[in-house]
Formats: sequence, structure tokens, C-alpha cells
Amino acid sequence: MTDTARRLAEIRGDGPPKRHNARTIAALTGNPGCSRRAVLDSAGVDKPKLAERIGFPARFGQSRFAIGRGNAFEAQVKADGGAELLRLVAERLGVPVPAGASWTDLGGADDLPDRQERSRAALTATDDGAALFDHPLLGLAVAGQRVHLEPDLVAARLAGRYHVVEIKSFPVVDGQADAAKVSAAAVQAAVYVLALRELLAAEGHDPESVSHEVVLVCPRDFTNQPVASLVDVRKQLLVLRRQLDRMARVDDLLAEVQAGFTADPSADPATLAAALSQVPARYAPECLAACELAYFCRHEARAQTGAMGRPVREALGGVADVAEVLALAAGERAPEPAQAEAAALLRAAARLRAEALAGTPA
Repeated sequence: MTDTARRLAEIRGDGPPKRHNARTIAALTGNPGCSRRAVLDSAGVDKPKLAERIGFPARFGQSRFAIGRGNAFEAQVKADGGAELLRLVAERLGVPVPAGASWTDLGGADDLPDRQERSRAALTATDDGAALFDHPLLGLAVAGQRVHLEPDLVAARLAGRYHVVEIKSFPVVDGQADAAKVSAAAVQAAVYVLALRELLAAEGHDPESVSHEVVLVCPRDFTNQPVASLVDVRKQLLVLRRQLDRMARVDDLLAEVQAGFTADPSADPATLAAALSQVPARYAPECLAACELAYFCRHEARAQTGAMGRPVREALGGVADVAEVLALAAGERAPEPAQAEAAALLRAAARLRAEALAGTPA
């Protein structure tokens, strides 16, 4: 075991490293500046157990009803060998529906090495015909660990390219879907695009044959009738690559962590809370929907401007403390040179607020 692996094991505790999946990898891109999350994910810490141990359990996740509804919709879309799905994807790509497209089910409960090998062989075959691959097993390196990923479907050799297909159960109403859900689906799909490109590159194929446009299939309005949309994930791919490259340099991350730091969920809660506070976090309200430690970080950041969101923090020009903001607004504190512009805006805002409350025209 290398020194780095030994230290990551000490941080994690006695348990095995927590494996990532597409959802957790996608969540990494939501807050790439957070060193705390990067360290914990690099070590494979069980963050749900850790959050519960320190008294701030995670409060997000899919309900059983939502999972069941999603599985039922996916089964409906894939019925009859994916005939309807093939039509939807082809029409959305603007190509004729290919006759005799093959359907290969790469899922199952068999062992992972066998599934991954079957997926590799099927996806890299030189057959020129259109093909649909159900639940292929892909791989991606995350902080030195090999992560297994399972996209809903890959449509191969349609319009001369590969397209990742994601099937989601949230509705598209009057041509519009929930923007936050579409964004989350796009990041998750970008994980699959990156993994598929790496697989093709390793086999000597052109990775760019995997399209940056993914096909998102959702119910239309509030029916179960499927509708397909194209989502461009180039931006998500750039962010994802940067974050994965950062986690690959785990030694750089560990250099910023004090010796003896632990995130072992079996440790004393007070010890864990004190240890976590040693590693800088970058809390924002968006973390509540993606990170298991968000409630702890929110409690920790309650007197900081970041707790009000990234736009507020950025508009204040790096003034991190709420008390300092109020002092600058009231003119009770002289700003540092880098704070001059933010201080002037704060004083103007405070004056306008006072005039409004007093009923005096500005």
C-alpha cells in the first residue's frame, strides 16, 4: 500500500471505500471549489453515515414511489425490443428510422468483469448496422478507483455516431421541463459520454464519435407518452474533466489536510466535527440537493455570505463574513483596498433602504 493509499484509508476508517456512481460523480461538478468534498470523495468516505454521526443527516434522495415510476416508464419505453425508442431517437436526430436495428441487452446480475467485457466487445464491434445497447457497463477512474457506470441506453451508429440515451420520469409540460432536473440529467449523461469516449479511445477508435448531444426521453405532459429531446453536454464535460483531474492529484489535496485528520463515521462526533472544520468547504444553498454534508456545512456557514448563495458572495467581492458586511454598510469599518467597490455599493444600498423605510424619496 502506498503512503497516499494508507493516508486515505486512515481518513476513511475501517470500512471499504464508498464506490461512486454516475449521480455522485455528477454531484462533484456542482461545487468544484469545495476542498472538503474533494478530500472526502477521494478517500471514499461514507458521507451519509458521517453526516448522521455528527447530527446533520442528509435529507434528499429519491422516494420509492419516484423510483418505481421511473422503472415503469423505462420498461414501457424499451418494450418490443426498443422499437418505439429507436423511432424517437432517430426522429430527434433527424435521420430515417433504420430497418432491422439490433438490440443487445447487456444488463443482468452476473459478475462485473464479465458484463464489462461483453459491453466492451459489443460497443467496439466494427459492424456498420444501427444498434441499441441496453444498460451497457462502462468504467471511469475517480480518485484512483475504478467506478462502474450503467447508462440507460447507448444508440450506436445512428447518424454515424454514438448517442447516450437517458430515460427520466419527470414530465415535459408544454415543451418545457424542470430546468434543475434537466441540468442534473445533463451532468449525469456527461459522465456516461466521458466514460464511453475513454472506452473507444482505449480500443483505438475515435472518441469524438460519441456525440456531445445526448438524447433525453421523458413523459410528455402528465401522460406516459414519451418525448425525446437533445441536450448539449459540452459545458458539463469540461467541468467534469477539470474536477476528475483535480481528484486524480490527490496528493495535492492531502497536502492541505492536517496530519491525523479523520472522517471515520465510527469516531466521536465532536472529534469528527472539529476535524471537518479544518478542511475548507465552499457551501452554497445548491449543495442541499446534492451533498450529504450540506446541512452541517450550512450550520457552519450561517454567519457567512456564502450561505446566501454564490451570486451574493460574488457580488460582495469576497467579503465573507456577514458582520463585516453590515459594518461596511454602516460605515463603521474602513474597507481594505480590495473591498472599496463592494463597500461603496453596500453604503449606497443601506442609504436607499433607510430612505425607503423612512418614506423619504430617494
